[in-house]
Amino acid sequence: MKLFYILLGASVHGRTIEQHDVFFGIAEKLKDLVPYIKEFWPEAGSDLHLDAYQEVKFVDGYDVKIVEKGSEKSENHLFFINLGGYKAGFFEEFHEQHLMVGKKMSEVIKRSKQTEFYKTMGFPGAVSHIDDKHGVDVDDIFKVNDLLPQEMREKYSLVLEKSGEIERKNFIKPKYLKIDKI
Repeated sequence: MKLFYILLGASVHGRTIEQHDVFFGIAEKLKDLVPYIKEFWPEAGSDLHLDAYQEVKFVDGYDVKIVEKGSEKSENHLFFINLGGYKAGFFEEFHEQHLMVGKKMSEVIKRSKQTEFYKTMGFPGAVSHIDDKHGVDVDDIFKVNDLLPQEMREKYSLVLEKSGEIERKNFIKPKYLKIDKI
């Protein structure tokens, strides 16, 4: 089984510009996730598509393993962080997403503030905004396990094993793929 991290897009009826969201799912193949993705964003209808995806194998020097629920525990968690910021002269909010490993949310928030994006986005009068839920300049932060579809949360656990290879990266596949063509 594999953990997939997917950037979804759609021109949702009644909206002016394309909308985006992320989806996490566990499956043997990307195609196996199609019913879960459609259930996740039913309003997107026939315009639902993938803009990018990756199989998450390693993060921050840890191997990401999928195990049957209850068979193993990990003291660390895999977090998804969505940072937001602004650039002078641009009429939009920019975002950058990260996957990070940590024991606690506060530890990951502190590390996210060290990213190049966080340090360089914003300017006087348009700094990164504060998310009341977390009290930090981070748009969203979640444990990836909590973002999985219910059926997957009940069946699988994510276990993070120290690999010693900090520099390994997951292969990112930026590709426009209509949901029914996967």
